[in-house]
Amino acid sequence: MNIKITFFLILVFSCELYSQEIIKKSAYLMGSDFEITVVTESRVEGIKAIQLAVEEINRIENLISSWKTTSETSKINQAAGITPVKVSKELFELIDRSLKISKLTDGAFDISYASMDKIWKFDGSMTTFPPEEQIKNSISKVGYEHVLLNPENSSVFLKLKGMKIGFGAIGKGYAADQAKSLLQDMGIAAGIINASGDINSWGTKPDGANWQVAITNPLKKDSSYGTFPIYNQAVVTSGNYEKFVKFNGKQYSHIIDPRTGYPSSGILSVTIFAPKAELADALATAVFVLGADIGLDRINQLMQVECILVKEDGSVEFSKNIKLNN
Repeated sequence: MNIKITFFLILVFSCELYSQEIIKKSAYLMGSDFEITVVTESRVEGIKAIQLAVEEINRIENLISSWKTTSETSKINQAAGITPVKVSKELFELIDRSLKISKLTDGAFDISYASMDKIWKFDGSMTTFPPEEQIKNSISKVGYEHVLLNPENSSVFLKLKGMKIGFGAIGKGYAADQAKSLLQDMGIAAGIINASGDINSWGTKPDGANWQVAITNPLKKDSSYGTFPIYNQAVVTSGNYEKFVKFNGKQYSHIIDPRTGYPSSGILSVTIFAPKAELADALATAVFVLGADIGLDRINQLMQVECILVKEDGSVEFSKNIKLNN
């Protein structure tokens, strides 16, 4: 199936004091809004580079999509409980890394979440919890330990019939990483890939200044807690201030704990800084599920990974190496 891609206005910022230009292009990819920014000495070069990045993101979607029946991921899901499926090295390694993150987070992040029954509705129609038995049954086919990898023949086997994997919590981050890598290999000195909030940057602006990212205040969405400089780094924010349910005055996130089947609570937003958007994407989801105390403790054990989280009471907590001025 061909995917319709909507392109918006190309913005070119010429800097009189510098020989480079900042070129931006927006596109609708992987079901989300992407914005690709590059710094080049030639507008033609910049536009060509962005187009190649768009093609790379489309290629990744064709690989990891779980709703395209011809994708390798769909073939894995179709053969669940029946037979292993030989896949490309790229997909095999992505699944392998995903399982390692699952082990690191005690299953708070789990690509087999796609097996979960969709019993929660975040459109305002729910007024009570689903029955406990229904919640329990909804995760009966979820469990990263049931995803079996065979490195000898690069095959993937889902042990349970009806089991599925999906990359909704890591796919856009991976696409941002791959697009960045492609552009760097082409010699693009600097830029930003913004995959609907999953941001990966490299280099600096033409004047040598770092790129800046703003952390949204989830209690007042038209404002931010502040801006942070980023250099050759990924930043991902997950929040429950747009999609949630409320029971007895308590707010529950659209991010479901794959271990229990219940929505996560207690946190309004999580921002992760990491070397790669793929890792930041997965950890943002995991911290939501783990909760503030366990989540921050886990982040503090990782090198080159930092976290800012906003709790339900509006208080802000930081991992140990984030330093802020007032």
